[in-house]
Amino acid sequence: MVTRRQFFIGAGSLAFAGLATSVLGSKANISAMTISSGYGPLMPDPKKLIDLPKGFSYRVISQLGDAMSDGLQVPDRADGMGCLPLANNRVALIRNHELQPKHLAKLASSLQHHKTDLAYDKNADGVALPGGTTTLVYNTDTGEVEQQFVSLAGTIRNCSGGVTPWGSWLTCEESVDRAAVDSNSKGLTQDHGYIFEVPANASSLIKAKPLKAMGRFNHEAACVDPKTGIVYLTEDRGDSLFYRFVPKKFGDLAQGGQLQALAIKNMAKFDSRNWRSNEMPLAKWFDASWIDLDDVESPKDDLRERGHAQGATLFARGEGIHWADGELYFCCTNGGNAQLGQIMRYQPSSNSSKDDGGRIQLFLESDDKSLYNFGDNLTVTDKGHLIVCEDQYTDVVDNHLRGVSPDGQVYNVAKLHRQTELAGACFSPDGSTLFVNVYSPAKTLAITGPWQNI
Repeated sequence: MVTRRQFFIGAGSLAFAGLATSVLGSKANISAMTISSGYGPLMPDPKKLIDLPKGFSYRVISQLGDAMSDGLQVPDRADGMGCLPLANNRVALIRNHELQPKHLAKLASSLQHHKTDLAYDKNADGVALPGGTTTLVYNTDTGEVEQQFVSLAGTIRNCSGGVTPWGSWLTCEESVDRAAVDSNSKGLTQDHGYIFEVPANASSLIKAKPLKAMGRFNHEAACVDPKTGIVYLTEDRGDSLFYRFVPKKFGDLAQGGQLQALAIKNMAKFDSRNWRSNEMPLAKWFDASWIDLDDVESPKDDLRERGHAQGATLFARGEGIHWADGELYFCCTNGGNAQLGQIMRYQPSSNSSKDDGGRIQLFLESDDKSLYNFGDNLTVTDKGHLIVCEDQYTDVVDNHLRGVSPDGQVYNVAKLHRQTELAGACFSPDGSTLFVNVYSPAKTLAITGPWQNI
């Protein structure tokens, strides 16, 4: 159990997932996180894979090399993942695979040199590039995988993404490789750095179509405001921007729209990273505006530089993002003075106008790696607790799932005994099962237990 109080939550941040008033009352005002036992101390896993609190258990429901329904085998590097409801107590788990062209030669046991006209990009031999998604159809009543298959192929470094209110997964390429530059060395025929959409009800491999109006950059994750259909996007770079895409038509991203970058009002080129000075104090709300971006396919990979020159705010490696109750949270992996990670909180304006900027604050910042170290993917429980996947690769650090309660308490949810990361955490629609990936060798776990207890 965590024993130090050096992970901070900002005063006024206690409306996390809209629960501050109901849980804490109107006078809550906490500036330093207290330590919680959470679900209790972690119990050693006899299989030495992942420690969980008493009363919780996990099952490996899919792993590298498993035979899939389409005759292929489960690929490696399982990263971001979304859980979407299907009929008859079934869900679609759409899972990213962060694979690159250099991994293709090693994938005889997974993609088996897959050749298909449905792939976005292929090498000179006609073999689909190995990035993409697999879909698992999981029965929450029986706890069994009924079907799994490659659902998108031919992309590069599908890192994270996000679910949509209309029943799909947005899978994001964390790559800006170009055919004109990298065709000889990597065998590319297409430019990369796009978002692709995978329907939850797809039953086999779909045709990969890039959503080019959503921008070409080092995409990380996405989330959608269910009221407006606006898509919020993170970028995994040390000088990243925070984007939103305002679609022309709700639920139809292929119709196009306007890509924008967030800027702090009256503070052009603001730097939220706090690397040199505390420019963004905890809990302070900043009014935001949104800057229209042009030339969003960015052949020079200069979208963030042009956006910042127009006044957009800088963030430290934007990664996981999740929509909560009328607001969203996103991780900045190496933000903060100690460069151990931040979490930002953004609230759109209650004004119905899509042009209103809303407001943003620094919700969390870590200065102790034993409490929180390089947050990546994240999700929210039905009780409003944040669950964060750590993404730190060192010889002495075990990556955890960290919990943060609405009243500012931090606790351990799980500890991984592998030199890899946990990723893609997402809950079943009823909140009874947390699905999470072990990145490599790839495994997908279903974790059940008394989630409702806190």
